[in-house]
Amino acid sequence: MSAPAPRSLSSFCPWAADEGARIYLRPMGLLPADAAVEAAVLPLAGGRFAFALVEVIVRTGWRIDRAMAPLSDVMAWGRACGTAVVDALDRRLAALTRPRGAFAGVGLERPRLMGIVNVTPDSFSDGGDFFDTGRAIAHGQALLDAGADILDVGGESTRPGSAPVAPSEEAARVLPVIRHFVGKGAVVSVDTRHSSVMLSALGAGAKVVNDISGLTGDPASLTIVAGAGAPVVLMHMQGEPGTMQQNPTYEDAALDVFDWLEGRVEACVAAGLPLDKIAVDPGIGFGKTLEHNVQILRHASLYHALGCAVLIGVSRKRFVAGLSGDTAPKERVPGSIVAGLETASQGAQILRVHDVAETAQARAVWEAFHPAA
Repeated sequence: MSAPAPRSLSSFCPWAADEGARIYLRPMGLLPADAAVEAAVLPLAGGRFAFALVEVIVRTGWRIDRAMAPLSDVMAWGRACGTAVVDALDRRLAALTRPRGAFAGVGLERPRLMGIVNVTPDSFSDGGDFFDTGRAIAHGQALLDAGADILDVGGESTRPGSAPVAPSEEAARVLPVIRHFVGKGAVVSVDTRHSSVMLSALGAGAKVVNDISGLTGDPASLTIVAGAGAPVVLMHMQGEPGTMQQNPTYEDAALDVFDWLEGRVEACVAAGLPLDKIAVDPGIGFGKTLEHNVQILRHASLYHALGCAVLIGVSRKRFVAGLSGDTAPKERVPGSIVAGLETASQGAQILRVHDVAETAQARAVWEAFHPAA
């Protein structure tokens, strides 16, 4: 349970100085990057946005205090609270402002599109459409032609209520597709939570591992990814796909997801992966209610404080229907695009989408209103 937000930063200085306190910074009111020439404005992740206003969140056990303030006021508050608070603020600001390098060779100077290729009979949106290898290859090529920067190839449905697939079967589904597109020079990601599939896919030329379990579902996963030096997408999921939508609970969804992802980023860095080879995904729809999903998306800028690229996957997900009226997955494209571009307006660098052509068109219009510096 969160306590009511105080009227000023100074009123929760005692809580922030506690040894167990956690301090978060969420950039607010994003500005064009060239506004960063002003002393009180900082660049966000080296991209097209800057910020001069943040929401400061202090968490101590059950208590969560929040206040919005200009950066100059926040730093003055930190100094008044003491060295520990200043150090925490400095760490968060360093992560928020650190320029992001290319991810798997793909520059992040604009929101990039990861096109979804589900080689499955039972995915929630397009299960069976591309289960045949030839159809999967034709679909992947269409996504590349439409503007996909990365192809994400998966062979196991992880929709709510899904059953696991044997790694050998999963590999048999994805490897021919991966090999084809690697041969064409495409940047390919393998969407898997099984270390043996990761190893085979990387051997076949896949550049990225996209793991819904954040490299926790298989004890060998982190060793394999770190040993290969492969870029990785760490996604948050509460529970398992078969049961994850059965009463998911959080104290604060956005902060709980941040804390979990921070632990996974730290584990990857300790294993030898640099931050530019890590992307984080808050896992919309994976063990989260409609309210949780909306809270996380409204706080998307918070995740830049993890110091790495932010990937958002909202494409055709049920929360879109929950907000707009009951619709089938393939009828959720407009809502998916709006949600994706809202997170791009908070600096998200990669959007994972089914509908590349439509999203690419929307991105082109969005970029006219948010020009790069």
